[in-house]
Amino acid sequence: MKPENPHKINEFIKAPVVRVVGENVEPGIFNIKDALDLATQLELDLVEISPTSNPPVCRVIDYSKFLYEQKRKQKEIKAKTAKIVVKEIRLGPNTDDHDFNFKMKHAINFLQEGAKVKVDVFFKGRSIVYKDQGEIILLKFAQSLSDYGKVEQLPRLEGKRMIMIIAPKKTN
Repeated sequence: MKPENPHKINEFIKAPVVRVVGENVEPGIFNIKDALDLATQLELDLVEISPTSNPPVCRVIDYSKFLYEQKRKQKEIKAKTAKIVVKEIRLGPNTDDHDFNFKMKHAINFLQEGAKVKVDVFFKGRSIVYKDQGEIILLKFAQSLSDYGKVEQLPRLEGKRMIMIIAPKKTN
């Protein structure tokens, strides 16, 4: 059997008797020689699709076209899966207006590109006493971005960081 083929085809099928199915083929049970002759007459390949059944099921198809269709389906499935990107923006508990607006513009761009935004306030040293100030900044940030995204995770303190996640709004 060719190692690059995931299926047994034509003379590589070792079963003495097979069930044959396919387009323009009368389904039935044939010995392997008759099944191969049938496939050859139609200028197609005999492909073993269910080797574990009794007798094994073989389909009369154009094998290269079959492989092409399978690859195309796999590509479509892969293309449809959403790739989630998370961009991170860091603020301090005492971030002033100019820095706040600058970071907000970046967050707007990220959300418009379809990425999630993880906003965190990092408390250095003793600034942890300003937890409520950090939460106020995060909620203000979420309020400013309400046109572009929705809060997926409310502010939550994890160690010396207060984290909030904003997801982009669906545009249909």
